[in-house]
Amino acid sequence: MPANTTELEKRLWDAADELRANSKLKSSEYSVPVLGLIFLRYADWKFTKAEKELKSQVSGRRGISKADFQAKGVMYLPENARFFKLLDLPESADFGKAINQAMKAIEDENKDLNGALPKSYNRLDNELLIELLKKFSKIDFDADLEGDAFGKIYEYFLGKFAMSEGQKGGEFFTPISLVKLIVEILEPYHGRIYDPACGSGGMFVQSANFIERHKKNPSKEISVYGQEKVGETVNLCQMNLAVHGLSGDIIAVISLVRYSSSSE
Repeated sequence: MPANTTELEKRLWDAADELRANSKLKSSEYSVPVLGLIFLRYADWKFTKAEKELKSQVSGRRGISKADFQAKGVMYLPENARFFKLLDLPESADFGKAINQAMKAIEDENKDLNGALPKSYNRLDNELLIELLKKFSKIDFDADLEGDAFGKIYEYFLGKFAMSEGQKGGEFFTPISLVKLIVEILEPYHGRIYDPACGSGGMFVQSANFIERHKKNPSKEISVYGQEKVGETVNLCQMNLAVHGLSGDIIAVISLVRYSSSSE
């Protein structure tokens, strides 16, 4: 039986929040690096799972290629970007530098993520990074959660970070239950999907899940387009799409509001 979702999420949040308290960073500065490590952990889990399947299907003579992973809708990870490689580093290593290099290596192999991944881990102490890696390494996506495990954890963390910042500037994350309902009503079997306030990309991911449930390949059936006013949220959306084998045009836009004065 899968573990209780709320308990797992709370356990991970408590660990992250404790580390935040010891990092001397605000939530707005700490949220992106933490979500980046969750992204890396989930991407590594999917990669490992696909790798096992491919090894049983592909002959040893040909070997497994990057294209094989892409055909399965799995983001390709170079060797120095594997989560277990970071875990195996000696404690004397520069973890901030190693994680930054891992993120850059992923961007080099996955052009849709160019510039989207956090590369500010050198701002965090080695001890904090080691503890975060250890905590997130304990997530067993197969056993701990059912369905869209990453989406659930991702949404929970995004919501908690937004709450800790008081949701300043009118930033809100639509509950996943509401997004699922909208998708079920729209029935996006194929075509173009546009979300003018896409946030972390929940509408796109749930649309892909809808298509998969109907035995089709989302990457072939839909193209996604979105916009968001916060640059960091655009990056989070691109990360979310990537780990779900999706890509799309996600842009940052600046809302221009005209204020009327009493003299007009």
